[in-house]
Amino acid sequence: MDRRTYLRLGGLAMGTALAGCVGGVGTGSDTETESTATGQSESENAERTDTVSTDLTAERVATGLTYPWALESLPDDSRLLVTEQGGQLLLVDRESGATTHVEGTPDVYARGQGGLLDVALHPQYPDEPWVYLTYSAARDDGTSSTHLGRGRLDVDAARITGFERLHAAAPFVDSTGHFGSRITFDSDERLYVSVGDRQFKNFGPDHVAQDPTNELGAILRFEADGSVPADNPFVDDPDARDTIFSYGHRNPQGLATHPETGDIWETEFGEQDGDEINVLEAGANYGWPVADEGCTYGSGEPIGVSHAERDDVVEPVFSWPCGSGGFPPSGMAFYTGDAIPEWQGDLFVAGLASQYLAHFTVDGQTVTEAEPLLADRGWRIRDVLAVPDSGDLYVVVDAEKAPLVRISVDRE
Repeated sequence: MDRRTYLRLGGLAMGTALAGCVGGVGTGSDTETESTATGQSESENAERTDTVSTDLTAERVATGLTYPWALESLPDDSRLLVTEQGGQLLLVDRESGATTHVEGTPDVYARGQGGLLDVALHPQYPDEPWVYLTYSAARDDGTSSTHLGRGRLDVDAARITGFERLHAAAPFVDSTGHFGSRITFDSDERLYVSVGDRQFKNFGPDHVAQDPTNELGAILRFEADGSVPADNPFVDDPDARDTIFSYGHRNPQGLATHPETGDIWETEFGEQDGDEINVLEAGANYGWPVADEGCTYGSGEPIGVSHAERDDVVEPVFSWPCGSGGFPPSGMAFYTGDAIPEWQGDLFVAGLASQYLAHFTVDGQTVTEAEPLLADRGWRIRDVLAVPDSGDLYVVVDAEKAPLVRISVDRE
């Protein structure tokens, strides 16, 4: 384990934003730059404020991970589950850094932005010993789709048994981009999965994300066994898929359930800028690409109209509009620990091209950006996890030889 680096929040303020690609994942080529940051990633609708005076420690718990994508904690256990995009599921001890490969994972299509993606446990784990995975998989003709599956996790044996595919988002397409995909459960143990728009560029009303007869650019909702809830918003609509909870999304790589309201929150990539944080409503259209705050790559021209100009779409609760420099948001987590009381209910969002962990205060649906974390490391941050038992935050970095990093109160 690398030596710990101690950070005071006064030294974590972000300087000049760094330009870079956020679409690539290292397991294959990627033809799209998810954001082209040309200036400081500063939102027009919020100011950064220092809200916490606590001294923090950033510690590399483990190193040498290969393009890690997602984190999940095991209750009453010192280990975390970590996915690697190439197809490996790992158990990583958050005290010793020891890493164990978990057997029984599905074959994945590790190309471009695809591979083994999110991991989540059943809300009643270990009584219900299910582990859920999202991943990309391909047919013999090369077309691919975002998949959801589950199996029984035997932690002691480091093995998943009886893994089964629960759903494959329709249709399969010839693309290696915009698979999504995150998982979260609501208070009724319904399961939500985000699916990207697969990088279709025909911006306008005929775009796949505006067509609920397919499952692209959508948030899907299931029962824990993969069946469709009877109260899904489009169950009785012959012109929409009954799996869809919301649509009009571009490439949603963050989902989290608010610990108090139970609302489902989502992050998604814009084209050039236009990155968003949304609160999901059943049956709602989130606008992509007919209503959007971003612009087309290289041109700076708006995509569609602003959300405010249409009454049939839902506006984001926070966005990085065209010209802001963007953020590219991936995983997200609400803080529920006791170690830093000032952070209770705050939202943390992983930043890729922006290369920092964003921190937001949340009051209802009013979102205000606070001080950034890890802004001096040059790390493309893929996911963030809040572990309740310790009150620590964990992040993974999108790199070929990546660290798992713990952010905690300075205990020395």
